Amino acid sequence: MRYTERMMPTLRIALPLSIALAACTGDDGREGDDASASASVSVSASVTVTISGADSAASGSAGDDDGEEKLDLATEETDGLPGAGDCGHVVPQPGDEDFSIIWISNTGQHTVSKIDTLTATELARYRTGPGETDPSRTSVNLRGDVAVANRSGSVVKIANRLANCVDKNQNGVIDTSQGPNDVLDWGQDECVLWFHDLNFPKGLDSNQGGPRAIAWDGGASSDCFATSKVWVGWRDQPSTTAKIRRIDGITGKTDIEVLAPEWECNWGHGTYGGAATKEGAFWGLGTLANLVHVDPLSLQVTRYKGPVGVVLYGMALDAKGTPWLGGWDGHLWRFNTASKTFEDHGAVGTPTRLRGLAIDKEGYAWLAGNNPCALAQYDVDGDTLVNGNIVLPGCGEPVGVSIDRYGKVWVVDRQANRAYKVDPDTYEVVTVDGLVAPYTYSDMTGEGLGLVVNPPVG
Repeated sequence: MRYTERMMPTLRIALPLSIALAACTGDDGREGDDASASASVSVSASVTVTISGADSAASGSAGDDDGEEKLDLATEETDGLPGAGDCGHVVPQPGDEDFSIIWISNTGQHTVSKIDTLTATELARYRTGPGETDPSRTSVNLRGDVAVANRSGSVVKIANRLANCVDKNQNGVIDTSQGPNDVLDWGQDECVLWFHDLNFPKGLDSNQGGPRAIAWDGGASSDCFATSKVWVGWRDQPSTTAKIRRIDGITGKTDIEVLAPEWECNWGHGTYGGAATKEGAFWGLGTLANLVHVDPLSLQVTRYKGPVGVVLYGMALDAKGTPWLGGWDGHLWRFNTASKTFEDHGAVGTPTRLRGLAIDKEGYAWLAGNNPCALAQYDVDGDTLVNGNIVLPGCGEPVGVSIDRYGKVWVVDRQANRAYKVDPDTYEVVTVDGLVAPYTYSDMTGEGLGLVVNPPVG
């Protein structure tokens, strides 16, 4: 999207705003462990950025490639899909083992692992692009397919079910990975459906500013969620503008793109984590207590600024679509969507630093904690800490958390090169080893999206 004079943002500010316009640098550790929070803004306020519908359509509409589409490996077919209520062959059903899947990035190997959560067995491993892609966040749609954000500047979509893969070489079989030690060369795995290049200019080391936040929206039940789209956010360093793009989930082409100008340092990143609401709106998190909301229809971009000096790392939406945030200070935070304020819910157990979090159908938030490493459980409905020190045997640095379709809690530990599967009632732990510097903060199973699209009744 071109940023023209007609599209200059209108600011709605209650107090003077102090914005650091210089390019931000710093170790992201990886991801900013050693970065300072001193560059935080000095006010809690909201900033509304209004994007003209005509301008946005002209510069980022569906079918306008803007040169970003470098490799279109396949186009998913939608003809003949059943209507709402008859989607059993493509969307999760009770007992359908095809959807008991978690997708975890092996950042150190530039691959992503597909793991059966029921058996805790890795089923396949895929390259996420050509060369050193540096994959991180994964997001899973309501059909089980994954979109992986590569911090080097791209997004790749991989099919969950064999029936949705494409026999590109027409040899009568689907050529695809059969396990963790069977990684096909880039372009050879026929379950990789498309690759979207963001044209991210790698101006700094460690892909700082590259895409982090990624989130599928729900799509429409009338076409069995086939037309769902995926949001992704990044920042072209040293630019002070964050970019948020929505990609067509079928074609892998740009749908729309909006801007969040005068983006604060946030350790040099754009949106760090993200999630989509039931209506398809996007919530994106900036580490220095910044939240951005993008309306899916008007494309209005609204930013909210939290307390000075507060660093927020992980985020998830509860069943009502309310953002909950894991604090670098060991506190759990909630963004009150009615009052538009950040609420501090206090320290959560023994960890002095919180990373990723996920919320289950029972209303419990599960948080990965560091220093010391542990898993914490918090009742978001009752606003009480249930357990602040659930032991993860042999843990090193737990980062991301996700819930599988059976309610089990999964924790990704990049230092231990493993994932933990934790029983939410007994805290019994099963491990999956053999991962390579795994680093995934997001909705790795699609259950987070499912929670807001189909919230529990009663």
